[in-house]
Amino acid sequence: MSIATRQGDQGQTDLLFGCRLAKSHPRVHALGAVDELNAALGPLRIAAAREETRQIVPQVQKWLIELMGELATPPGSEARYAASHPDHISTPNVLWLDEWVTKLEAGGALKFKGWALPGEAGIMSGAYADLARVACRRAERHVIDLQGTTDEVPNGELIRFLNRLSDVLWLLARWEEQAAQTT
Repeated sequence: MSIATRQGDQGQTDLLFGCRLAKSHPRVHALGAVDELNAALGPLRIAAAREETRQIVPQVQKWLIELMGELATPPGSEARYAASHPDHISTPNVLWLDEWVTKLEAGGALKFKGWALPGEAGIMSGAYADLARVACRRAERHVIDLQGTTDEVPNGELIRFLNRLSDVLWLLARWEEQAAQTT
């Protein structure tokens, strides 16, 4: 099977279970934003100067794939999806991120002066973390846009997860910048 299916040539794409939507649909925008976030984490994963970053990023990338599965599930098909995909974003995922916020803050990630300027420290991993953070904020906004609509995602933990992840990414950017200052 070729990657070029030509099924999207008319401006539609597939969700799970045979559901097709316009590529401009808000749910597709949310999916695309989370996909961009996952891709933005790739350079951070490669360039990470700190062990903590190398622990956090791969785990988050796996969870983002789970999150995309939930977003790709058409309304009303959540039970069908859950039957074959028992892992989903939930409170333990958010708490894991909360623990990293605490660890990074205790490790000194908040020690900076003035406004944080992405790239100022001259370390790519810090700049990549900032790029991932803004991608995360965009994904969060797109998921929030689904609230109160017929396309609302019933799992409210998705928004909490993305919100907390953006906090972690901001801290990772500062944490990575500190690595440049200590070398």
